[in-house]
Amino acid sequence: MEKNRATSLTEILSQHENEILEDWMALQLAASTRRADLINDADLRHQSRDFIAAFRQAIATAPVNDISAPGWDTVRGLVAEISRTRARQGFTPSETATFLFSLKQPLFRAVSREGGGDAAAVATDIWNVSLTLDKLGLFSTEIYQKSREEIISRQQRELLELSTPVVKLWDGILALPLIGTLDSERTQIVMESLLQTIVETGAGIAIIDITGVPTVDTLVAQHLLKTVAAARLMGAECIISGIRPQIAATIVHLGVELNSVVTKATLADAFRIALRRTGQTVVPSAKNNQEARVGTHPDS
Repeated sequence: MEKNRATSLTEILSQHENEILEDWMALQLAASTRRADLINDADLRHQSRDFIAAFRQAIATAPVNDISAPGWDTVRGLVAEISRTRARQGFTPSETATFLFSLKQPLFRAVSREGGGDAAAVATDIWNVSLTLDKLGLFSTEIYQKSREEIISRQQRELLELSTPVVKLWDGILALPLIGTLDSERTQIVMESLLQTIVETGAGIAIIDITGVPTVDTLVAQHLLKTVAAARLMGAECIISGIRPQIAATIVHLGVELNSVVTKATLADAFRIALRRTGQTVVPSAKNNQEARVGTHPDS
């Protein structure tokens, strides 16, 4: 009996596909949830037409209601693509699932017209259509959620990368100003950015400025030491600047060993040390004592 009803649904979809599509489009365009700001009429029609065609083919070749069957692969792939696209466009999960749920009414009308007075047959077809679209709607919500999580994760990583810029101060000297909390994930991005810039520039000294880091605890100190160690493996020496009195007291209280790392109170002090390490120094200009120029250090 189930097979016969599937055949009936296939015939209805095949014979009245255009009518069902037009009915569906009219409902979607008139719906209060219509998002014309996110998708135009042509794209909406294209998605609707492709879905009906795939749905008809699945009904004809696969068990009804079992959307995990191989015959439903094309439908699931299409629903997944629509869900991912709408997640990027800014649709809500409800709006995305409603795209599928709104097909129920046109299909119900077509089934009722072609039922031939067989109430039991019509009820069976309507139940199959409803249950299948419900499952596909839930599937679209799952895909939407995964897509949003991926988008948020990517955006968070991009923001972290933007918040940890590596600046070239001078030939062979880099600066990495840190602002905000330094956790494990951000430390990884900091190290990757710093090491990549060291490779690209061949810099021998990197200044890690923590003036903008609100607090330094044991974990933050460990993250800093890991970054310093990674830079050393790439042949670059690190100087940590921005050591305020409170941070210095905290580091001593925590018993964190920074003996192997040069530390300075300000970025300017660290830059001065870096210049000396590279055989350069800042001296008053002969033309204007208020200006400064960088020259070769006499000891170099």
